[in-house]
Amino acid sequence: MELQQMRYVVAVAELGGFTRAAKRCLVVQSALSHQIARLEKELGARLFDRTSRQVRLTAAGEAFLPAARQALDAAERARTEVAATAGEIRGRLAVGAIPTGAAVDVPAALRAFHLRHPHVHIVLRDGASKDLVRDVRDGTLDVAFLGVLPSYRPKGVRDRELATGELVAVVAPTHPLAGSTEVGLDRLATEKFVDYPDGTAARAQSEEAFAATGLTREVAFEVSGTDFIVRLVRSGLGVAMLPAAFAAELTGVHILSVREAPARTERLVWSRFRPTPAAAAFLAGLGVDAAAGPQELPAPGVRDTGQ
Repeated sequence: MELQQMRYVVAVAELGGFTRAAKRCLVVQSALSHQIARLEKELGARLFDRTSRQVRLTAAGEAFLPAARQALDAAERARTEVAATAGEIRGRLAVGAIPTGAAVDVPAALRAFHLRHPHVHIVLRDGASKDLVRDVRDGTLDVAFLGVLPSYRPKGVRDRELATGELVAVVAPTHPLAGSTEVGLDRLATEKFVDYPDGTAARAQSEEAFAATGLTREVAFEVSGTDFIVRLVRSGLGVAMLPAAFAAELTGVHILSVREAPARTERLVWSRFRPTPAAAAFLAGLGVDAAAGPQELPAPGVRDTGQ
């Protein structure tokens, strides 16, 4: 059994066909098919059901695929570890971030990292905080930047507090509140809201603040994208509450401070296991010791957003 055969199986499984897999692996299709057939003979089981229209994993293939991916990951980790002993960082860095993060300028941090370590393949994706924690915990992501309630402590990962601040109200320039600089939760409770989906950390920050004062509100528009939230607010369809540092950079809306405002904490999380050389180097660039436990002081190179 060879690593190259495993790569071919993973490619076929991910792309759903031998032709596309061969193109990805930079090999002719006949060679790829031959190697997979050899592997199937060695294993004594077919990995794929092939028809004229589709290629699907068999039960044996479903069982083989996770182990193949783990073997390939281990081989890549071994290469990067050896390269790191010579002072060269290689491999892959997978970063997750919420769209409204402001404590760290993530694009600038990634650019600086790329300039220092050009041989590292960087992957970035945004998402909800709870999903990002899960992906760090299971190894899909190396590090992630969260926005959560101040009382929240992620489980199964190492973490560091970056900044804590308040949410502000965001309204259209034509809204009656646009003539004010401050508003109370009781007044906001009379408005229709644009907010994140129920159950997300971003939604909970507002929900808990209203609940604590015995108020209820109507969330008329539930959307997952921050840009879409801002567009709906600009259109005058509702009001929103967003982190102060993030909202300060918006255009075409009016910002109001909120009495008894909800708080939001930004946290950085990373694996509780030994990080890859790339992840350790990225964390070091933020002034974070990858082996350290929970820390609360701002890291060097981290912006104090005054949220």
